[in-house]
Amino acid sequence: MTTYLVTGCAGFIASEVAAQLIDSGAKVVGIDNVNDYYDVRLKEHRLERLQSLGPDQFEFVRGDIESQETLAELFDKYSFDGVLNLAARAGVRYSMENPHVYMTTNAMGSLNLLDQMQRHGVKKYVLASTSSLYAGQPMPFVETLPVNTPISPYAASKKSAEAMAYAYHHLYDIDVTICRYFTVYGPAGRPDMCIFRFIKWIDEGTPIELFGDGEQARDFTYVSDIASGTIAALKPVGYEIVNLGGGGTPVSLNTVIEMLEERLGKKAKLNHKTFHKADIKTTSADITKARELLGWTPKVELDEGIDASVAWYREHQPWSSELLLP
Repeated sequence: MTTYLVTGCAGFIASEVAAQLIDSGAKVVGIDNVNDYYDVRLKEHRLERLQSLGPDQFEFVRGDIESQETLAELFDKYSFDGVLNLAARAGVRYSMENPHVYMTTNAMGSLNLLDQMQRHGVKKYVLASTSSLYAGQPMPFVETLPVNTPISPYAASKKSAEAMAYAYHHLYDIDVTICRYFTVYGPAGRPDMCIFRFIKWIDEGTPIELFGDGEQARDFTYVSDIASGTIAALKPVGYEIVNLGGGGTPVSLNTVIEMLEERLGKKAKLNHKTFHKADIKTTSADITKARELLGWTPKVELDEGIDASVAWYREHQPWSSELLLP
């Protein structure tokens, strides 16, 4: 049985990655500090799902990748076939309020993992990165674009993690795939992401905080597609950066709001605010490399994904509507 370390396993994307790995027959050791950036009930909900999927295939460690001691004990105990590092402090705006924790988790945490990998001879590393690095670049975003001018501490911390991964690839022959994610959504999604927020606010009649005119657009990607691409990235590649995105036409926030209004049967109230200078106006992924290198293409269309997201929210009432947003 192959054994993988999945960091941030109580998180939105990592929990789906772990679930798909368990379904494939692998053993997953998951680590997460279960911090309170957003309501921990949602994180515990995801962990309960993983524990129910494979009691003999999933082991949870409540710990922090910032702790070298914790990781040393973990790598001493297990022989990992690969490490999928999805533990991260996410969110562009919050990174401006607390930039230090973004660097300690996203950059130093990544370094701690790479250091343990080279000490123990673990040769495969998958790093979750972000489309936020492409700010100011021409679209559609392709992996060869120079991303040397990050416009938020979040993006800068991810760039740091990417650079360190390359250094360890060069020095210690660690095989690295970096996955740059594009606006991930779906059931049990992060409450700080727009679709979860919009569902909650429309349902309870709270005005939506909309930065700008709502015409900013995103290349939305369903969580199961992102997870399958992340697992495909375990393939030996040397060192590669790969976009994982919807690969279609970017969809505006105004359009998403209209889709949610139709499904919830309620009209949104809008509270327009000034467009945030750390945000990107539009994202669009060129996914040619993911298709050719990993054999990956997204399967879930936005209509279907929105349906599933609203259905999850309704199925888990009343506590889903009680979740506190960051």
